[in-house]
Amino acid sequence: MVFRDQLGRTINLDRTPKRIVSLVPSQTELLYTLGLDTEVAGITKFCVHPLTWFRTKPRVGGTKQVHIEKVKELSPDLIIANKEENLESDIHELMKICPVWVSDVQTLEDAYEMILGIGQVTGRELAARQLTENIGKAFSTIKKTEAGISAVYFIWRDPWMVAGGGTFINDMLARCGIRNVFAHLPRYPVVTPAEIKATEARWLLLSSEPYPFSEKHIAELKEQVPGVEIRLVDGEMFSWYGSRLLQAPAYFNRLLAP
Repeated sequence: MVFRDQLGRTINLDRTPKRIVSLVPSQTELLYTLGLDTEVAGITKFCVHPLTWFRTKPRVGGTKQVHIEKVKELSPDLIIANKEENLESDIHELMKICPVWVSDVQTLEDAYEMILGIGQVTGRELAARQLTENIGKAFSTIKKTEAGISAVYFIWRDPWMVAGGGTFINDMLARCGIRNVFAHLPRYPVVTPAEIKATEARWLLLSSEPYPFSEKHIAELKEQVPGVEIRLVDGEMFSWYGSRLLQAPAYFNRLLAP
């Protein structure tokens, strides 16, 4: 069987995978939604959903600190990875063990393609197609902000790092009608309080991941950028591109509610 991943690489499989290792938290949850409980042999320490898997499945390190030998010990016949979340050097090493299907997701359309692709390579095409349809229906319910609220979406502290253009987070913000004031900068730029002030953004959004922002950081940021509304937001809803997308629109509507 021959497949292509989102990097355009050819993936050759002798049979439908029976031992899968997932190195991407959002895609681990997707595998669960697709009904692959028996097939998933290993996950990362950041694969917190579903909780049952987090508690019981063997862990192979982190997304950027994969323990290659632990993966090898699990004898996988397919590894699921991501271009951004995993290191290219790790992916090359893992390819010596078995085929590695790599995703590259920057938009909702990319997420649909990823879900369908993983559905194909795991023998869950029908479930994957139904999932994308349900996600599409959910996103059609988003009540966009008419005024186009301007915002900064923070992903890191010390230094301050934000979501820029060409990111999945940026696409989610746009679908909410939120204008990302740093969309003109690629990926995840480092910014200063002075640069943040200059944007005159209405909202500063502090994500729960990868940096675990909390209430104390609101006070810190208020001192550096006074007079702006600061909100804590659920990073999973803005950056997880698997089956968590089913829940995202309802969360966005609550966030945008007057």
